[in-house]
Amino acid sequence: MANESRPCPCDIGDEFDYGGRGQEVQVEHIKAYVCNPPASTDKAVIVIHDIFGWQLPNTRYMADMLAANGYVGICPDFFVGQEAWKPSNDWASFNDWLKTRNASKIDKEVDVILKYLREQCGAKKIGVIGFCWGGAAVQHLMLKNPHLKTGVSLYGVIRFFEDRSSLLHPTFFIFAEKDEYIPLEQVTLLEQKLKQNCKVDYEVKIYPGQTHGFVHRKREDINPQDKPYIEEGRKDMINWLNKYL
Repeated sequence: MANESRPCPCDIGDEFDYGGRGQEVQVEHIKAYVCNPPASTDKAVIVIHDIFGWQLPNTRYMADMLAANGYVGICPDFFVGQEAWKPSNDWASFNDWLKTRNASKIDKEVDVILKYLREQCGAKKIGVIGFCWGGAAVQHLMLKNPHLKTGVSLYGVIRFFEDRSSLLHPTFFIFAEKDEYIPLEQVTLLEQKLKQNCKVDYEVKIYPGQTHGFVHRKREDINPQDKPYIEEGRKDMINWLNKYL
């Protein structure tokens, strides 16, 4: 649970036994995990990791899921070599750690990855998804990057971007009803601002009874009643990408 000493309750089901179907590549100054679909495609999705970094098996599992659905899935190291957060770290130091990893300062890396996807993977239509820290990064990119077609922000931290809502591209926002890190009042406020300012398609969806990280971090076998919502969140994410890519 989130509290003063532990502000991000997302270490709830690591798939440590998951090896991944893709491979690691070096793209200029960035390492990245890439998984290609069975058939060639001109569609790709950038996966933006949470605070636990690009090597987390759960996040690679999401890139592999995208590949199974016909996309090139790529998860770059947006911390660019800086250490990811570990659940064993002292949560009292979390805010200082976070100051050196700004979710709105990834534009240079995104440009490098877009170039790689176009030139090396033949991608013409590129979207982005992100979780928690990465969900906030998706919000940032949807507000300013003209080269992406669509985005899915999964429990992206709203307070980083609460004053801006004129999205450039169709964006799907996934939130958890019982997310102690993102209060429902913030979600309601985001919806109001999107309604006032947003000229493109968007959707905000709250999944009943779920907690922060549920789509990629929660193991289906912890609570059987969560499984339908985990599966629904993943299906909704793929359906949104299918619609706009």
